[in-house]
Amino acid sequence: MKRIRRRGSQSSDTDSDGGRHREYRDLDGEAAAVGMEQEALVAATTGTTKPINKTKDPRAARIVAAGDYSEFPDAHAAPPKPRVPRQTPAGGAYMPPARLRAMLKHVTDKDSEEYQRITWEALKKSVNGLVNKVNTGNIKLIVPELFSENLIRARGLLCRSLMKAQAAALPFTPVYAALVAIVNSKFPQIGELLVTRLVTQYRRAYRRNDKTVCIAVSKFVAHLVNQKVAHEILALQILTLLLERPTDDSVEVAVGFMREVGAYLTDVSSRATNAIFERFRTILHEGSIDKRTQYMVEVLFQVRKEKFKENVPVHTDLELVEDEDQITHPISLDDDGLQVEEGLNVFKFDPDYEANEKKYTEIKREILGDSDEDGEDDDEDGDNDDEGEEEDAAEAMKKAREQIQIQDETNTSLINLRRGIYLTIMSSLNFEECAHKLMKLGVKEGQEIEVCNMIIECCSQERTYVNFYGLLGERFCRLNAAWQQAFAACYEEVYKTIHRYETNRLRNVAKFFAHCLATDALTWNVFALVRLTETDTTSASRIFLKILFEELNSSMGLKKLKERLADPDMVISVDVGGRLVNRGVFDGLFPKDNPRNTRFAINYFTSIHLGALTTDLREHLKNAPKLIMQQTQEVDSSDSDSSDSDSDSDSDSDSSSGSNSDSSDSGSSGSKSNASSISKSSDNSRRSRGSSRKNSRKDFDKSRSKKRRRSPSEERRSK
Repeated sequence: MKRIRRRGSQSSDTDSDGGRHREYRDLDGEAAAVGMEQEALVAATTGTTKPINKTKDPRAARIVAAGDYSEFPDAHAAPPKPRVPRQTPAGGAYMPPARLRAMLKHVTDKDSEEYQRITWEALKKSVNGLVNKVNTGNIKLIVPELFSENLIRARGLLCRSLMKAQAAALPFTPVYAALVAIVNSKFPQIGELLVTRLVTQYRRAYRRNDKTVCIAVSKFVAHLVNQKVAHEILALQILTLLLERPTDDSVEVAVGFMREVGAYLTDVSSRATNAIFERFRTILHEGSIDKRTQYMVEVLFQVRKEKFKENVPVHTDLELVEDEDQITHPISLDDDGLQVEEGLNVFKFDPDYEANEKKYTEIKREILGDSDEDGEDDDEDGDNDDEGEEEDAAEAMKKAREQIQIQDETNTSLINLRRGIYLTIMSSLNFEECAHKLMKLGVKEGQEIEVCNMIIECCSQERTYVNFYGLLGERFCRLNAAWQQAFAACYEEVYKTIHRYETNRLRNVAKFFAHCLATDALTWNVFALVRLTETDTTSASRIFLKILFEELNSSMGLKKLKERLADPDMVISVDVGGRLVNRGVFDGLFPKDNPRNTRFAINYFTSIHLGALTTDLREHLKNAPKLIMQQTQEVDSSDSDSSDSDSDSDSDSDSSSGSNSDSSDSGSSGSKSNASSISKSSDNSRRSRGSSRKNSRKDFDKSRSKKRRRSPSEERRSK
C-alpha cells in the first residue's frame, strides 16, 4: 500500500528535531491520508460528491475519480508492524538500561558499529551522571570514577555536560571549575576545548544580547581563571568589552563577574584591576545608568574595600591541584579560528577501537595506579576473585608499610594541622562551636599538645585578653586527663621561655592560665615548677606571676586563694638521690630554706598587694633565730654526750690518771686566768680605740673650722 502524506508534514532527513519527531509527523500524515480515502469511498458508494480541500493530497481525488479501491486497507487485515525509529546523529533514541545490557551481551564483536554505538550510549550516560552528582563533599570520590571512563573519546560529551550543568546550577560553579582543573592537569586538551567553547558561546550570547547566558558563561570563566585554567587576560578582555559601551545589563554582568574574579586579578594584575575600577567609578559619576545598577557598583567598591573576604578565589575544600601541575590556556576573546569541535558530541565509528581503548587503559593506569585496573579485571572475572585479590593486595601493602617507614622531615602534615586549627579558631563564633570543630578535625593521639599550643599562641596574639580562649581551654581540660596534662606541659614550656615574650603576649598568657586555674580546669601542681627567689626568677617571670596572682585574686577572692595556697594536701613526690620525697607544691613560692629567700618572697607579695598571703612566712622569719639556736644547741648537746662517753672509757683504762688530772687542773686554772686577763686587755683596747676616735674627730673638726675661709659678708661684719 502506498503511503499518503499531507503536504505540510513532509520532513527531510536532516531535520534537527530527531527521529522521533519525524516519526510522529509521518504517522499524522498517514492518518490524514486514510481519512481522506475513507471520505472518498463514502462519496463513491452513496453517489454524493463532496468538494476536496485544495490543501489535501491530489492523489485522493485521482483515486475517487478512477474508482480504484484496491489500495484501501482491509478492515480485517492484520495491523502493520511498527516502524523502528532510525538512529539520529545525536546518538539515537532513548534505550532503557536493561535493554542496553541485554543488547551488549548479545553483541560480541567489538569492532562492529553496533557494539561501539552501545558503548557510546553507556559512556554518555556515565559522564552525565558523574557530572550531575558532583559536589564539594564527594568531588574526591567522583574524580577517580571519571578518569575510569575514556575521557579522550568523551571529551566533547564531558564539556557539553559541564556547560549544561553549570548553566542549570550557578551556585555549583566553583565545584565544576575545580573538577575541570583536576581533569585539565591530566588532559590539557579537555580544558582547552572547554575554554574555547565558553569563549565562543559568550561571543554569541553577547551579540544576541542574551543576558542570562552571559551571566552563566562569565561566572564559569571567572572560576576557571581563579583555578588557573584560563588566563587572566580573558577576564580583563571581558570586563573591557562590557564597560566599553555601558548599559544597565552590561554593567550588571560586569559587576557580578568582577566580584567572582576580583580577588585573583588584584593579586596577579593590580594595575589593570585598578584601571577597571576607575572605569566603574567614571560610569558611576556619569549617572547614565539606573539607580539599581548604581547601587550594585557601590556595593562592588565596598567589597573591594573589604578585600573580597566573602568572594575568595578558591575555597579551601576545592584547592585540589598544585600550582606547578596546573596548565593555563592563553585563549583570548578576540582569537580567530577557534575550533569548538561539535563533531565530538556525536557518535563516530572508530576502526581502531580496541587499540585506542588499550592506549587509554595505559594512561588510566598511570593516573590512578594499578589497583583500579586490577579492580576492573576482577569485576570481569568474578566477585570471589575480586575479594581474594583485594585481600592479597591489602596484606602486601601492610607488609610494605611495615618494611618501609617514610619519615616526613618537612613537617608538612604538622603545618597543615596547625593551619587547620588556626582557621577553625578564627572562624568560630563561640568557644563551644570552636571546641566541636576542633574535635572534628580528627586530631591523632599524641597531637593534643599542638592544639594546646595553637590556642595559647592565638590568645597571645590578641591585642587584649579575650575570654573566648580561657573558656576554650577550660572546655578541653575538662574533656579528659590527656588534655589537662597537655595544658600543664604547655604551662611548663611557657614559664621556662617566658623571657622571650613581649609584655602584651605575657599578659594574655598569664590571664589565660589564671582562668584555667581559677576554674580548677588545670591542676595547681604546675606551681611546683616555680621557685620564687632572686636568683631563680627574671623580670619577665616576676611580671608573669604578678599578673597571674592578681587575676586569681580577682576571680577567687583573697580568702579562698589563701586557703588554696595553704592546703596541706597539695603535695608532690620529688626524686632526690634516687628516692621519692614528698614536699609541698607551694614550697617554691614560699621558700623557708634561707632567710634571704624568705625575705625576698615576703617583699615580692607585699609589693603586688598580696602581703596577706605571707603571714606564715613572716612568722617563720620571726622565729628563725630561735629555731637556729635550738638546732645549734641540739647539735652541741649531741657533741657533749659523745665526748662524755669518750672520757669515761679513757678513765677506766689508765691508773695514773690522778697526777695527770692534777696537772690538767693546774693547767686549766692557768688557762682561765690567762683568758680573763686577755678579755680585760681587749676591753681596755676597745675603750682606748673609742676615745682615740672621739679625740681625732674633735681635732679634725677644729682644723676644718680653722682652715675654712670666711666669706666677704662675714669680713664686713667683723670690721
